[in-house]
Amino acid sequence: RCENLVEVYFQLQQQVMAASTELGPELLPRLLERFDEVLSSLVKSSFLVEKQPPQVLKTQTKFQASVRFLLGPQLLKAAPKPYVVRADMVTEKQARELELSNYSNTLSESTGEILHNTVALETNPTSGTCCANFKNVLLKKIKRCERKGSESVTEEKCAVLFSTNVTLTPSNISIHLQVLSLPIVVIVHGNQDNNAKATVLWDNAFSDIERVPFVVAERVPWDKMCDTLNLKFMAEVQTTKGLLKEHYFFLAQKIFNDHSASPEDFQSRHVSWAQFNKEILPGRGFTFWQWFDGVLDLTKRCLKSYWSDRLIMGFISKQYVCKLLSMEPDGTFLLRFSDSEIGGVTIAYVIRGKDGSSQVENIQPFSAKDLSIRSLGDRIRDLGQLRNLYPNIPKDQAFGSHYNSEWRGPG
Repeated sequence: RCENLVEVYFQLQQQVMAASTELGPELLPRLLERFDEVLSSLVKSSFLVEKQPPQVLKTQTKFQASVRFLLGPQLLKAAPKPYVVRADMVTEKQARELELSNYSNTLSESTGEILHNTVALETNPTSGTCCANFKNVLLKKIKRCERKGSESVTEEKCAVLFSTNVTLTPSNISIHLQVLSLPIVVIVHGNQDNNAKATVLWDNAFSDIERVPFVVAERVPWDKMCDTLNLKFMAEVQTTKGLLKEHYFFLAQKIFNDHSASPEDFQSRHVSWAQFNKEILPGRGFTFWQWFDGVLDLTKRCLKSYWSDRLIMGFISKQYVCKLLSMEPDGTFLLRFSDSEIGGVTIAYVIRGKDGSSQVENIQPFSAKDLSIRSLGDRIRDLGQLRNLYPNIPKDQAFGSHYNSEWRGPG
């Protein structure tokens, strides 16, 4: 614990002072200076961000954050008045310069204007904590950097720098404390949210713990991407039912635009940031992430219980659906996420003619707006041509618990 290390430090310092005569005029100052360096390093490392600011931060929107000084209750007991912590926006370049100087440099200029950005560093006697709680902070505006090549504003990372100057008792040493938040993408309009979330997800998932701010790999192994998409899906939808191997295969075909490779072939591949959220999918008007995030949003808002009951196959291509359903009885159906629209779920079903021929139809995809008007379960009940959920579960058995019992149909 930090507190114990500080106690050991003061005990050692007292022992050194007691032995000052034996140590001599040359060794004593060097030892005391070294002690001060050790104490300073320890104290600086105990200044932490306790509550991170939102990693996608919209200007003109209030947010909260807090920092904690672990050694504050012990070292600031005799302070005549609370110290003040300041919050400033810094660019990636500024964050890198601070890191390379081991946080010995101070910030020369904030890259954005933050209102209500100074808060007292206060000790709570009951909890024994020393914190500064920013409860009403607002980023008024941001000063953009010069971007590299095709980099967009939603790929630009910055951070909040929290800083204060404290004087420690009883040693009377003055120390400048500063700590960076996690990377933040600043947006000015809600339509930038989707791409900003992609930047944050990639950074959180694939950056090293020890790194120069905010360096992250441009390419990552596909299996790591699968883990990331699965964790994101379960966390957003709040379900324990994650993605399956066949889902990963479909997603690999989509992101790599390769329908000839086997699942094993994809395991050795790397996926790039450009493939994830810069390149438009073939024949579409959106990126892989924009499409996947649309599925997340739809499932979270309208399909959580269906997904958790494994009633939605979801991540499957239209071509493979035809292969699955073409040999099934008339009225067999399954649910898949739309390929052509963002945030849509469609029902594919088989029609079998009297001559035994089969035809697979896809119903126009339902959006979150559609499903908020009438639920998916009730829509499935309404459609008489739907009989059995693939492979052979009667639809009332599969979806009965999802029907709205109060629905009486048109009066």
